[in-house]
Amino acid sequence: MKTIKGPAVFLAQFVDGKAPFNSLDGLCKWAADLGYKGIQIPTWESFLIDLDKAAESQTYCDELKGKVNSYGLEITELSTHLQGQLVAVNPAYDTMFDGFAPEQVKGNPKARTEWAIETVKKAGTASRRLGISAHATFSGALLWHTVYPWPQRPSGLVEMGFGELAKRWLPILNHFDEQGVDVCYEIHPGEDLHDGVSFERFLKATNNHKRVNILYDPSHYVLQQLDYVTFIDYYHEYIKAFHVKDAEFNPTGKQGVYGGYSDWADRAGRFRSLGDGQVDFSAIFSKLTKYNCDVWAVMEWECCMKSPEQGAREGAPFIQKHIIESTEKTFDDFAGGDTDKEMLKSILGI
Repeated sequence: MKTIKGPAVFLAQFVDGKAPFNSLDGLCKWAADLGYKGIQIPTWESFLIDLDKAAESQTYCDELKGKVNSYGLEITELSTHLQGQLVAVNPAYDTMFDGFAPEQVKGNPKARTEWAIETVKKAGTASRRLGISAHATFSGALLWHTVYPWPQRPSGLVEMGFGELAKRWLPILNHFDEQGVDVCYEIHPGEDLHDGVSFERFLKATNNHKRVNILYDPSHYVLQQLDYVTFIDYYHEYIKAFHVKDAEFNPTGKQGVYGGYSDWADRAGRFRSLGDGQVDFSAIFSKLTKYNCDVWAVMEWECCMKSPEQGAREGAPFIQKHIIESTEKTFDDFAGGDTDKEMLKSILGI
């Protein structure tokens, strides 16, 4: 069994215009001082990483990695959640998702998709140059507006949607394969890959591409009322990245999973800081360790109540407490010795 690595922290939610959250050095020192051992870098924040340079220059990547290492940290993964989202956008969401795109492709969905595909590819090359074997992203969504089957979905719509999604991702997946890097899709509402069944649909549409893998985040399963522990039994071989994020689901007589368009604090399902929600992390860490999942435990902080600073302070010791130092010994193997076939026969009476 493998010991899960960590604790680590996803920097996306902590970026700010004031120190120490406005520079890579500042964030590295802050994270290291709190006890984190790794950082997941959001590649859309250009002051943290210049993705064009990282894809082109080994020297730049060596210097970037050296800077992070100088604080006693490792780069766990690069993230292209926002760029991955733009690989596939249904026209219903064009206006809102254009906010994630650079000016030169806004208002031009075809150009935006092409830009997103090339940008995610660059992250694959950068990951290889940085010595990273897994990458965190979103799948994007062409079908999400039809997730509830009313009006009834026309026959063949789902198959066509996943076929198109696979068509857009296959050049990326092939590029990542050339780089020796796994693509880990965060299974997430709002994405066409939002549960186990939809992940399987995509896997099939890509002809079981070996770089199609999972970023496991139990918080999104709590909000869907999905069995997040049994999920690991089904998909452990695909889990190559891990967001440690808490959540709770408290349905009332007025709302359930869909939330009635309420703000996060007023929803039945909401994200919480680690330890404040309902996720059974002891069970999760045990399952991941049992199945030899070679992952970093990366805290993603999203909470509608607690400050990010408090969430970050509490996150590192919370994760450290749950990491299981895997054993190479069997607790009841105190006899030891070689197998004695005659003794075994005598026990069986044969």
